[in-house]
Amino acid sequence: MGVKALFRHAARLWPERPFLDDGGERLSYGQAAERVGRMACGLGRGEPLAGTKVALLTPNSSAGFCALLAIYEADAVFVPLNASFPIDEHRAAIEELGVSVLLFSRKLATGVDALLRDCPTLREAICIDGEADIGTPLNALLARGADRTMPDIAGDPADIVAIYPTGGSTGRPKRVMHSRRTWTTMAACFHSALPVDDHARYLAAPPITHAAGAFGLMLMAKGATILLHDGFDAGAILDAIERDRPTHLYLPPTAIYKLLEHPGVQDRDGSSLRAFMYTAAPMSLDKLRQCIAIFGPVMAQFWGQMEAPSFCTCLPPADHVIDDPALAGRLASCGRETMFTRVEVLDDDGTILPPGERGELAVRGGLVMAGYYENPEATAEVSRNGWHLTGDLGFKDADGYVYIVGRKRDIIITGGYNVYPADVEQALWGHPDVEECAVIGVPDELWGEAVLAVVQPKPGHDPSATELIAWCKAKVGSIKAPKRVELRTDIPRNAVGKVDKVALRAPYWKDRARAV
Repeated sequence: MGVKALFRHAARLWPERPFLDDGGERLSYGQAAERVGRMACGLGRGEPLAGTKVALLTPNSSAGFCALLAIYEADAVFVPLNASFPIDEHRAAIEELGVSVLLFSRKLATGVDALLRDCPTLREAICIDGEADIGTPLNALLARGADRTMPDIAGDPADIVAIYPTGGSTGRPKRVMHSRRTWTTMAACFHSALPVDDHARYLAAPPITHAAGAFGLMLMAKGATILLHDGFDAGAILDAIERDRPTHLYLPPTAIYKLLEHPGVQDRDGSSLRAFMYTAAPMSLDKLRQCIAIFGPVMAQFWGQMEAPSFCTCLPPADHVIDDPALAGRLASCGRETMFTRVEVLDDDGTILPPGERGELAVRGGLVMAGYYENPEATAEVSRNGWHLTGDLGFKDADGYVYIVGRKRDIIITGGYNVYPADVEQALWGHPDVEECAVIGVPDELWGEAVLAVVQPKPGHDPSATELIAWCKAKVGSIKAPKRVELRTDIPRNAVGKVDKVALRAPYWKDRARAV
């Protein structure tokens, strides 16, 4: 199966159905299949490109989505490049992985000539949406694919078909290898957890080369129309929801917060939405309740990581309960394990812990990566007795709901007590003046580590450190409450949008022998 099979399935069943719409170009499934086939044939000149690494640098567009599908159709290995990354990151990925071909958009052509010059393995760069000053134009690629047909080969489920970077929150990103089996399992987990009705419409604003694209591929398998927005703008997204009537929307929590801040959001018509999906980072419970009040019972959370993508657990709309005190606590969870993935909590010895006890979340199943590219040592570090160790700390309740309390490397040991940053962050998110926050441990002569809260106030609000510390003491107690609070206008994030705690910690631990 895999992406290639999912797309061919949709194109066979719904050739006339609208597929891609980026506001400028609209393609049906049949039209996209014709273009994808010719691009794939042009890439391989009619022969499968098994093992050949092809990178994609594109904004959200119909041309970009077709190029993504063409890489899979050619049986090549898909290497996504994030359009927001600097060129040095692209160069590192191309060199480390030995990428042979780069597909790029005219909009992002700056620097492509340098990549061709500096990366010895890169033999060709192809413009996917016309003609640029550098590289092979799209028409030349399509001409190479004319009168050719890619062989209909199923392929081994274990074949590596994609290599994604980790978030790089601990330094240089590792390269995660995924097989056809990963994508097949993703589709099975997604559709068993969140069944999709016919004629779904998916609004994609975050980059399609990453999580938003994965959601798009899952919905594509059911013949959904994909509405592509090149970047997130809260007003434009709200306008599109009213105008284009999407049934499905995915945004990370940081974008959701901006949506909730937009003037008049509570008066917008979001009645078309059947699933407003979120993942990638913890979400403020107060803001989640606000979402439910505004958009209705449509919120759906997934949890995973690049090594076991997106769909390890699901908290579907039916579990986003706010009016039943006995069930409302589940909002703090990321749901229960999906049908084809097992999730357990392990202690340091690898023993499965009973409900309520905290440990490291571990997963098994077809979602788990094939390993880190040319890094068996790092692969071994996160593998134990068939389990993939996620690095996330949490617990399960008696009903199987999974609660994440932090990252293993983020635990703050203060005065001999373990403090999980997520507990303190949830308390701070509940304060009416707090827009965003991050809690880290910093060196302290008395406590070993002290809890520091970095807080970004809401626009026009000016809370005091004393007030915020007192608030946290009332919510989580004196041990967990911050010893210090720093107010900032912005909190640093890495290139995939997660709070960059490495950057936050670095100034405090500089020139110290160890950062604990």
